[in-house]
Amino acid sequence: MLPTLLGVLLLTFAVIQFVPGGPVEQYLAEARAASGTGAEGGLSYRGSQGVDPKRIEQAKALYGFDKPAPERFWQMLVQFAQFDLGKSFFQNKDVATLIWEKLPVSMSLGLWTFFISYLIAVPLGVAKAVRAGSRFDLLTTMLVLVGYAIPGFVLGVALLVIFGGQLQWFPLRGLTSANWEAMGWGARVVDYLWHIAMPITAMVLGSFAVTAMLTKNAFLEEIRKQYVVTARAKGLSERQVLWKHVMRNALIPIITGFPAAFVGAFFTGSLLIETLFSLDGLGLLSYESVIRRDYPVVMGTLYLFTLIGLVTKLISDLCYAWVDPRVTFD
Repeated sequence: MLPTLLGVLLLTFAVIQFVPGGPVEQYLAEARAASGTGAEGGLSYRGSQGVDPKRIEQAKALYGFDKPAPERFWQMLVQFAQFDLGKSFFQNKDVATLIWEKLPVSMSLGLWTFFISYLIAVPLGVAKAVRAGSRFDLLTTMLVLVGYAIPGFVLGVALLVIFGGQLQWFPLRGLTSANWEAMGWGARVVDYLWHIAMPITAMVLGSFAVTAMLTKNAFLEEIRKQYVVTARAKGLSERQVLWKHVMRNALIPIITGFPAAFVGAFFTGSLLIETLFSLDGLGLLSYESVIRRDYPVVMGTLYLFTLIGLVTKLISDLCYAWVDPRVTFD
């Protein structure tokens, strides 16, 4: 876990050093524009041309670029080790505060996506396993794979154009209406569900495909084992065999994947959806930080999300040994 975390941070930090248009360049462009030496119709990055060298040094010191890259990387690691994610260049807030402010939106999308996906995928996978090879199995497999093949943001664009633009059935942006605070509780719930309908649809359609096929294959593997034949020979009904014996073993890979899927629903896959539907969550924060070259936010969120992802993977691995005593890491 530690080498992976360090590798991710080192690679991203190295890339940042060569990306043009950083905070210092933006400061110099604004200084040239203020002095009337900027390009017409907008700002352009032209190094230190037309700017007092003292202001250049002040800008580098302000953003911490007056020190060598290895020293800045080491200082960043020391800060991260103390769980100090730094302070945003442009929003005058701590990165941890920004993440905490944006987290509710991403959690809202993640929770709905997680629960709806599993509520659809597990029963669908069981039904496909029981009816393996039937017309129902073939038809649902085709629909699941088509849904999986369509990227979420492409589906989101289609939903926006059709249901948000042409038909105007759903709002185009935001998580709630402007007058949400003045509504009653019932109206608030309806308004909230009305706003998240399209984003959740775009995120859910492809996310349950893997779980559905995994459930089907796990059940098929267990159904063909000898203990199932023995249970049927003892006179147990098909329902008892399926839900009492097969279910316990078939759901092991799905249950052990719960931690990763649950946490991953909050931090992955929502960047394009949040940007597309103008939802002020962690995905939109990350996107805007990259566009504005707000490096503390970029590196702080990357460190936190990578650390959470690695810990979650560790928990998932440990769950295998906890759920199934036959599994050991020896």
